[in-house]
Amino acid sequence: MKKIGLAIISIIILVIVLIQYSNFGKTKIIDWEESYDEKSTQPYGTYVLYKELSNLFETQKIRTVYYDPTTYLTANSEDGNGEHIAKGIYLLIGNSNYLDSYDIKTILRFTNEGNTLFISDYHLHQKLADTLGLETQYYANGTDSISTYTLKNKFLFKEEIQLDKNEGDIVFKTDTALKQYEILGYAKQNDTLKPNVIRIDHGLGQIILHLEPKVFTNYHLLKEKRYKYAEAVLSYLPNDNVYFDSYDKIYNTTYGNTKQESNLKWFLQQNAFKWAWYLSLFFAFIFILFNAKRRQRIIKIIKPIENTTVGFVKTISNLYFETQDHKNIITKKITYFLEKLRTDYNIDTSVLDDEFIEKLTAKSGQNKDVVAKVIKHINWLNSKTDFFEENLVHLNRYIEAFYSK
Repeated sequence: MKKIGLAIISIIILVIVLIQYSNFGKTKIIDWEESYDEKSTQPYGTYVLYKELSNLFETQKIRTVYYDPTTYLTANSEDGNGEHIAKGIYLLIGNSNYLDSYDIKTILRFTNEGNTLFISDYHLHQKLADTLGLETQYYANGTDSISTYTLKNKFLFKEEIQLDKNEGDIVFKTDTALKQYEILGYAKQNDTLKPNVIRIDHGLGQIILHLEPKVFTNYHLLKEKRYKYAEAVLSYLPNDNVYFDSYDKIYNTTYGNTKQESNLKWFLQQNAFKWAWYLSLFFAFIFILFNAKRRQRIIKIIKPIENTTVGFVKTISNLYFETQDHKNIITKKITYFLEKLRTDYNIDTSVLDDEFIEKLTAKSGQNKDVVAKVIKHINWLNSKTDFFEENLVHLNRYIEAFYSK
């Protein structure tokens, strides 16, 4: 036992040392890919925004859309087979390049029916740009890679925010087509304000286009007071149900289908959880290994042979008690008593007179009165033909008195 315990302790210490050694000097890798994934806590994921939507739209339903707009909005229309009718805000942050012409047609019809479309991305789908008569252009930043943004409505947001790690800005061209739309915000280039946020009336609804999706990512929402800018931009949206587009976050553009990933992949990417998981599996294996060796075979329980004598006596006595055959019991008790006297004292029991009483008293060593009572009672019973319970009780009492000394 001591050796086994010492071996287990040694293994545990060795595993802990290996873990510490493997983590020594290891730098945590940060993924700067612009995923815009609502489940990602990496800098350019949208985990923070997604969690705050329920606070921005407190009384409304937040739904996550894992299908392309054509499939989802068609199914959840008045003539569709969905669980509800989609009405409200279709919110798309980054990676909108998966949209095709059918999707654009569907979401334009969605806004035309009185709903809102909000897209924040660097580039617009060509069909959407052509339909709205929009063009964009790119301005590169200097060596500092810093962009400056502000909103037109100073009551909503009167300050400017600066985004670092930004190589340049994409803005709308200020041509005649843009004059028919409402400009909501600007990017600052060489002290000149270039429109990068606009609102467009479309049918009974509206479209809001924003050209810098990184302002809605975790990195910028948690840095300084940049969240106020994002909050002000989203304040242009009506208080309505939100449909958060997540199809573009899980869509694999290389193969054209959803990525098949393990449910444990994200957890195993977390170093602390990964080692906790592997340690649990390791110690479970150790437990099974040692427990299997120490497990003793089941010992079969052998019941001892039961003494049935007492049970037999109880059964017979109950039988006699139920039948109330006192004469039979009295006769048997007298017969057994006299047989025992003959066996124990070698005495003739054919004549039970005073001489017999003297002999039995001498051989048994019992008091003469006790001996006389039992013998005279037996003689009296032998002369009777009818017996009662009291006769049996007295006989039993006299016999027990004879054997008690």
